[in-house]
Amino acid sequence: MSTLFAFLHHLCAFTLVAAVAIEFTLIRSELTLSSARRLQATDLVLGVAAGALLLIGLLRVFLFEKGASYYFHSHAFLTKFALFIVVGLLSIIPTLEFLSWGEALTAGQVPAISAKKLRLVTGIIHGELFAIIIILLCAAIMARGGWV
Repeated sequence: MSTLFAFLHHLCAFTLVAAVAIEFTLIRSELTLSSARRLQATDLVLGVAAGALLLIGLLRVFLFEKGASYYFHSHAFLTKFALFIVVGLLSIIPTLEFLSWGEALTAGQVPAISAKKLRLVTGIIHGELFAIIIILLCAAIMARGGWV
């Protein structure tokens, strides 16, 4: 069972990384009807992957791995987990923006986004990518039993 949950955890993590990379690419290009729809769909995949990653990760911590006391005494785990939560909360901003485009997309129109909002959303997506790098570093440190 532990192997299955490890596999699912990695599958969700790679799906999340792919979704953030796609959002990064789409948000940097000209916003069109097609790219706006893709951003909405990609953000949905990102949200589902993040939720599943969190749930499966917590199941691994509490049920299938070394136990909560092991993980919650690891600085690498706490850093990784804290970054994941912070990024998850910050990602609400792009999600709300993409969801606000619903009426325009239903009407077949390119949604309007101010330059200020676009910079904010783009900055958050860049931050997500940077946080993923730090999270991966923490995971590697944990795998080697370091930074306890």
